Amino acid sequence: MLGRLKIQYKDVGENLMKKFIGMISVAALAAGVLTLALAVEPVQAAGGVKVGGLKCNEASGWGLVIGSSRDIKCVFTNTKGESHRYEGKIRKFGADVGYKQNSVIVWAVFSPASDVAPGALEGVYVGATADASFAVGLGSNVLVGGGDSSIALQPLSFEGIEGVNAAAGLAELSLKYVK
Repeated sequence: MLGRLKIQYKDVGENLMKKFIGMISVAALAAGVLTLALAVEPVQAAGGVKVGGLKCNEASGWGLVIGSSRDIKCVFTNTKGESHRYEGKIRKFGADVGYKQNSVIVWAVFSPASDVAPGALEGVYVGATADASFAVGLGSNVLVGGGDSSIALQPLSFEGIEGVNAAAGLAELSLKYVK
């Protein structure tokens, strides 16, 4: 009889955890879709010119309930096909629960000028973020900043997230040019 109670208790706990993660995932995904919908128009309306794309690999790590910090390595490819490397950190503030394996984030890069010098993306970017995963999931990060706060990073494709994680809140991306 005692063995049966242990099995049933374990099943109840697992079911509650799955429901909790599911609810957080749905909320984070909804926040991400809303963030993306609200951000696309302002970035394009700001008169910026698309100057290239930024592809970043985000390291694995745990969300610490109120935020997370992960290393990131990026390659910016301008419209001429020239590539420049950056590295830094992406920090998320707000609800961030669970473990996320390595992910890839791709942004379209907009600038007031049509030509950006090597290292021009160096600086700090801030904006909204949301992602959700249970094994595999989606996420988005809309960020504005750079050295003179004039560069916008608009999600071009969603993150390929693996793990069990849900996050919604603000993001800060710091990039350092690698010569």
